[in-house]
Amino acid sequence: MTYQLGIDTGGTYTDAVIINEAKEILASNKSLTTAFDLSVGIGNAIGSLPAELLANVDLVALSTTLSTNSVVEGRGAPVAVLLPGFNQKQLDKSGISKIISSERTSLLCGGHDAMGNEQQALDLQEVEDAILAHNDKVSAFAVSAMFGARNTSHELKVRDLVVKLTGKPVACGHELASSLGAPRRALTAALNARMIPFIQMLMESLKSVLNKHAITAPLMIVKGDGSLINVGTAELQPVATVLSGPAASVLGACSLSGESNALVVDIGGTTTDIAVVREGSADLCDDGARIGDWQPMVEAIRAYSIGLGGDSEIRFDGKMSISTRRVVPVSLLVHQYPHLLASLKRQMNALSNPRHNRFALRLQRNQVLIDQLSREDLRAWKLLEAGPLDIDSIAEDDRSLTRAVARLERMGLAIYSGFTPSDATHVLGLSHHWNAEAAELAAQLWARQMRYLYGCGDWSLDDARGPSEAVFSLVTEQICHKLIEAGLNQHGLLNEARAKNLASLLSEVVLTEDNNAALFTLDFASGFPLVGVGGPSSDFLPAVAKKLGMRLVLPEHGNTANAYGAVMASVVQRVSVTVTQPRHGKFYVFHGNEPVTFKSLESALANARERATDAALQLAKAAGAIEVDTHLEESREHVNHDIDGELFVSAVVTAVATGKPKRY
Repeated sequence: MTYQLGIDTGGTYTDAVIINEAKEILASNKSLTTAFDLSVGIGNAIGSLPAELLANVDLVALSTTLSTNSVVEGRGAPVAVLLPGFNQKQLDKSGISKIISSERTSLLCGGHDAMGNEQQALDLQEVEDAILAHNDKVSAFAVSAMFGARNTSHELKVRDLVVKLTGKPVACGHELASSLGAPRRALTAALNARMIPFIQMLMESLKSVLNKHAITAPLMIVKGDGSLINVGTAELQPVATVLSGPAASVLGACSLSGESNALVVDIGGTTTDIAVVREGSADLCDDGARIGDWQPMVEAIRAYSIGLGGDSEIRFDGKMSISTRRVVPVSLLVHQYPHLLASLKRQMNALSNPRHNRFALRLQRNQVLIDQLSREDLRAWKLLEAGPLDIDSIAEDDRSLTRAVARLERMGLAIYSGFTPSDATHVLGLSHHWNAEAAELAAQLWARQMRYLYGCGDWSLDDARGPSEAVFSLVTEQICHKLIEAGLNQHGLLNEARAKNLASLLSEVVLTEDNNAALFTLDFASGFPLVGVGGPSSDFLPAVAKKLGMRLVLPEHGNTANAYGAVMASVVQRVSVTVTQPRHGKFYVFHGNEPVTFKSLESALANARERATDAALQLAKAAGAIEVDTHLEESREHVNHDIDGELFVSAVVTAVATGKPKRY
């Protein structure tokens, strides 16, 4: 008998499950994710599973929220972006400057027009100079040329030169998105490049653990659309794994709960992800998935990811608010480093200041960034090797060290601790897995900061429960608000801004304590139960369901739903080929290096179908599929002309190849 191993690596926990052919969970385990060395957390999660089951694993499937978290938190590896044919206006429109400095972005000669004709020749010497200028400062490169989706030649030449000169990974825009929209495609390539080192690190860590257990089964990872790809494909296109965790949680939640119509809510350490499931599956985004403030051109489930999780920092921003920044919960910090409880007690006997509850730890190792550290920053980095630094203590004696630690945190090399929703649930007795005494001290220290530094709240000095209840209410209200917004977005009748505004108004009506005198009431999500998965779901979702009048389902094994969902997925690859008629009687087929022209629509469509089918079939096999089936989907655009009648304008032919993942 053979088994399948499912793994989910999140910001806080790494989960592992083993299932049999009947899709029954035979064993499961959770372990803290160790961001600085992912192999430790993965090894702890897998190592506690029965050896006799691990010896007969014939497929390993992984889901992860690391990609999603990096986008939401605005973190990523240092990359350079090379843009043939772009001008400054198009660069500004892309939003790349918000995540990558201008010094690491190069506007180059080159690019094509909408028909795939070369607009300007590529200057290979200029390209080489740009690559070498960036090489020592970055971990990866992104390349996106003007109309690269219509003619890939310039992107391919730049990519080949990067590989030849540096050997570093490259993300090309045409490999990630086939639709037009140069700025968004460039942003997608940039986000992809920033994630490559994270995914490579995850894959290397997982492979090392599997080798220790002599597991040689094929290794697959869940994409954002809920399908599987092999690790080689994922390492080149990690942006495809954005929303990997939420996609796996939808598969796992539906299977574990038995519900085919539901609102699935997955609460993790960094994000809360919401998906509307109808007839057993979630809708796919046709305009790109929205993750936090970004919308890259990535085909994924239509999920609503917000930077709210058990590890979100509670801060003051004009009012009490939940930050998208992930911190280490104080209760977890002291659980791992018990001696720090004494530091919290000392802070309770001092005047309140913004540094209370604040300790710094190493987060990740990126050698490119470490090699660029100043002497002072390197000193801070080495001191962190011995364990957490008490920011309040070092600020009194060594301000330069405090500033150096802050720079490491902004670079993503270090992480702070802080008061979080997870701490609040420990105070309220809803959670018990970390240090409750530390959580109470953190709540009291945070409440003093809110009251004396910002004038927020009127809690007494020794009150830990009052501020924790306020945080709990804030979290549940924000989840309610996002659920209502997801419901409004379901029909696609409102733009994003209008949906948010209307959701805010409706939330006030729905969440009003006394509705006895209301002229109308709202029936939200009738027939759609709230299915909660993820560790914190059992803490927060009962209150959410009560406020919205929904039936709550917390399935057994729901806290490992992502790992379970990972092994439920199939391999799916989609390839789209565009056909246009720029002038009467001439048809262009766009796919690959150069566009091909035809004299009739029938011959152009036939060529597009053949190209799409062959490409999808090859991609599915390369992604690890066997027994592949393909089908075609087509959409056409016509216009009515006064003289010529109905005229063909364009068509998109999409081939969908589906197969089972290869197993030993």
